[in-house]
Amino acid sequence: MADLTFNDKMILVQFAIQKYENEAILIEKLKAVLSEKDAQRSIDMLIGTQRVRRIGPEILENNISHTELPDLPDHLKQLVNDL
Repeated sequence: MADLTFNDKMILVQFAIQKYENEAILIEKLKAVLSEKDAQRSIDMLIGTQRVRRIGPEILENNISHTELPDLPDHLKQLVNDL
């Protein structure tokens, strides 16, 4: 697993949500770079800060009406592409 900062994890999860809205699939894909606990914790944090919203029992969506997606740092681009 990659050595990522807290902010890197949040950005990575937001861009992963953009690719995979289904939470189960999202967590499975994120296991390649984050532990399941880190992935779930990041999702919960993003929901708590209203950057991500739950629109169904298993569906997540970036809350772009509340906040914009951050810029994707160069060192995370390959990780997002590999998901």
